[in-house]
Amino acid sequence: MGWGSFSLTNTFFAFSFKQLDKIFFYHLLIFLALGLMISHLMREIIIRAAILQKNLRRQSFLFVGLTLIMALLASYFKLETVEQLEILTSKDAQLLHRPDFSYWINKMVLVLSGGFSYFILFFIWNLIYFMFHYVTKSQKQQMDTLRLESLVKELELQTIKAHINPHFIFNSLNSIRALVDENPQRARRAVTELSNILRSSMHAEKAETVTLERELNIVKDYLALENMRFEDRLKVVYEIDEDTLDQPVPPMMLQTLVENAIKHGISKQIHGGIVKLISVFKDGYHELVVQNTGQLNGRVNAEGFGLSSTTNRLGLLYGSKAKFDIRQINGSLVEARVQIPVEDV
Repeated sequence: MGWGSFSLTNTFFAFSFKQLDKIFFYHLLIFLALGLMISHLMREIIIRAAILQKNLRRQSFLFVGLTLIMALLASYFKLETVEQLEILTSKDAQLLHRPDFSYWINKMVLVLSGGFSYFILFFIWNLIYFMFHYVTKSQKQQMDTLRLESLVKELELQTIKAHINPHFIFNSLNSIRALVDENPQRARRAVTELSNILRSSMHAEKAETVTLERELNIVKDYLALENMRFEDRLKVVYEIDEDTLDQPVPPMMLQTLVENAIKHGISKQIHGGIVKLISVFKDGYHELVVQNTGQLNGRVNAEGFGLSSTTNRLGLLYGSKAKFDIRQINGSLVEARVQIPVEDV
């Protein structure tokens, strides 16, 4: 396209100035043929010498040097070709004389003069070539970076999930162990509840998010299991907006917050307490709230794996758009609040 455009431009100007003759086409054909061959030769040298793999400073030096050498080479061959054509087509005996010193000086001047024209064209050609590969390389690096970030994100999520499930199983087994000697029949029922939770948990591993309804089923199984241990000491209240049931949430996140409420709240109360689950739309967010009887202390934020994993997963999935905080809302009630952005409410 480049050399074709060059030929058309020269033909247009030659036609405008009425210089469109046989000699013009001879010169143009030679110029074009040499341009195509030399530019392909430059490309081969660039690839074989791996110039594009070198640092930018060395690339620039090699780029200018290669352009200059190829321009002089193309100019010399053009001059030589034109001279030979003139000898073949002319009957002037002077053209057949033996070259002398002045001939070579004159030829050198003509090569340098013609080399300037080729240098400009080859410089533009090389500049476009290098810019094309620079942009392509940058785009490839960006895509590789995005793929790497995506892979890291996926691995981090899988790592967090791998920590959550053993952590949850450990606490559940402790609950079952407490029932084995005290009430074997209830212990068997507890095992059934745990199997339901594990089954749901295994399905949840296959997705980065699940519907709130599915997550609630896991929570209800978990709370049913904990009811075996706490009996009347545990009271559960649900305030769930039905419109939020199909909203996506990170799997096992709500269960982890409820587990945290049981472990750090209810289990430390002599008379037990309440666990309240709230799910509503508010100000463009899907709000998930877990309230429990208890006292908040500094160690909960620092050491609670469930809370740190919730923060990490929300950050990985939603960036800075999602919010999570835990606070003491009155003297006896702790609240964990998750806000997940929604597009349409």
